[in-house]
Amino acid sequence: EAPEAASAYTPARLSEDLERVRVEHAGGDPTVVGGLSMGAGIALRVALSGASPPFGLVLMAPPPGRKPGVERGWAREFADAIERDGLDAAGDRFAWGAASGLDPASGRLVRQGFLEHPPHALVHLLRNVLDDWPSADAQADALAGLRTACLIVVGERDALSLAEARALADRIPDARLEVVPDAGHVVNLAARDRVNALLEDFLSGLA
Repeated sequence: EAPEAASAYTPARLSEDLERVRVEHAGGDPTVVGGLSMGAGIALRVALSGASPPFGLVLMAPPPGRKPGVERGWAREFADAIERDGLDAAGDRFAWGAASGLDPASGRLVRQGFLEHPPHALVHLLRNVLDDWPSADAQADALAGLRTACLIVVGERDALSLAEARALADRIPDARLEVVPDAGHVVNLAARDRVNALLEDFLSGLA
């Protein structure tokens, strides 16, 4: 389901969806929440809500926060390109093309994933959620109060998320930052074995 109305795509709605899934499937049991890129941001938002903090938090390639005074970031440019040039052309420029640092096989998987979604939904998410995402600096007080063990994973060639990942690691008290060599934004595809090993080690430490 992909509503047409832009108002259906907000951080609050996405957080509510994740929290509902968590409650339905885990009940009162301890949970670990996480995600990649925008998914990492939504997982962090749920952890900061204070309603029922997760047992663990995994943030992969967290979305960059909007810089003060910057009117048009990459997310809005991506959305504009989708409307102007079509999703395939825009995605090749912003998500899976040569600039992404993905190997050809990973690039094909990312392209497939994007093309499974209606373009209007991606446009709304880019403009309403990612374009105005709060930076680690803007959330400094809330992050300092987070009492959840957190694994942050980012590729060393991820120009989009590397600085934000480091800023989050500096501000979350129980955070562990792992910078994966020779990986870009889609770090879980670029370095599958390394990322899986990091996840296994982190999860075993929570037991």
